[in-house]
Amino acid sequence: MRLVEVTTPELANEFIKVLVHLYKNDPNFIRPLDKDIHQVFDPRKNKLLKTGEAVRWLLQDDKGKYIGRIAAFINTKTSKTFEQPTGGIGFFDCINDQQAANMLFDACKSWLQERGMEAMDGPVNFGERDKWWGVLVDGYHPPTYGMHYNYPYYQALFENYGFQLFFKQYTYYRTVEDPLTPEYQEKANRILREPKYRFCHLDKKNLSKYAEDFRTVYNKGWAKHEGVKAMSEAQAQHIMKAMRPVLDERIMWFSYYEEQPVGFFIALPELNQLFKHVNGKLDWWGKLKFAYHRWRGSCKTMYGIVFGITPEHQGKGVEAAMVVAAAQLVQNNPSIPYHDLQMNWIGDFNPKMMRVVEQVGSRIYKTHHTYRYLFDRTKEFKRSKIIQ
Repeated sequence: MRLVEVTTPELANEFIKVLVHLYKNDPNFIRPLDKDIHQVFDPRKNKLLKTGEAVRWLLQDDKGKYIGRIAAFINTKTSKTFEQPTGGIGFFDCINDQQAANMLFDACKSWLQERGMEAMDGPVNFGERDKWWGVLVDGYHPPTYGMHYNYPYYQALFENYGFQLFFKQYTYYRTVEDPLTPEYQEKANRILREPKYRFCHLDKKNLSKYAEDFRTVYNKGWAKHEGVKAMSEAQAQHIMKAMRPVLDERIMWFSYYEEQPVGFFIALPELNQLFKHVNGKLDWWGKLKFAYHRWRGSCKTMYGIVFGITPEHQGKGVEAAMVVAAAQLVQNNPSIPYHDLQMNWIGDFNPKMMRVVEQVGSRIYKTHHTYRYLFDRTKEFKRSKIIQ
């Protein structure tokens, strides 16, 4: 076996093909969009490459067949913030062979050590945490858009090498018809009877207003946390405009108290149920197939991206009331095709949010692991320091 560094467009395409060949017989596999993978390693698309570094390798067997892949990267904004300077590895895929996996992990370890790192987290993304983060260890269902899917043996490949569990990531699930518990239903009813509260879904015609309402709630709920910056008006507008081509206004809900925004639940159609028909290619033909399947209602799942209630309204049942208000529109409505909801992953370091989604009737559907490997095996990492 030998390692081949990805240095040409042709090898970059082989980096994608490894995944396709490895999972060609798995009915649950949905091929990621090629452009989404390429953009991670494109300095024109990924701003982290302006100051950070990334490298990719392919693994060839003795016959020249590519049997594995991996990437290593350093995010200069976060690598030095840990007790041990920490790099990242990701986009790991490999045949079920520990020796092959070890060659890939060793390459990352050596590359990161040469750049002053003392540990590596993986598998993680060279970018935001909402994509390509974690090893799937339970719930081998078709992947949602941007989430990593893998065979069960990946867990052993990581742990046999010496990676230690850093944190667990839970994807929650509920059907549209799942009822709230009687206690939570009563909480919701009390809020719905209170005339000072109002609930409505987003209106595309007034997208700028809802972008500002989203920003208001976000800044009250998140900006107070250490390391989290307040969202600017421009950032909020950009987020909404970026979602506009795929959003369904009927599944994006807002809560108001005395006409001031106090909560939101942002969900999108689960895009992988549409992208699975394009085989990774979003060219003109892929876009046409995407539009056709969206038109015919092929997407039956909502994907919850983010949920928030301002601190002064938490614990009152506002989130439950928002769920009930949305259900009154979505349930038994033949014009709205959704059958179920999956939530963007929640880390086990956030038990408060886990309790909230469980109280509104959701249950754990998938579990991913994020691992950490210390190059000095005599040291221990502090699990409380979660990578941002």
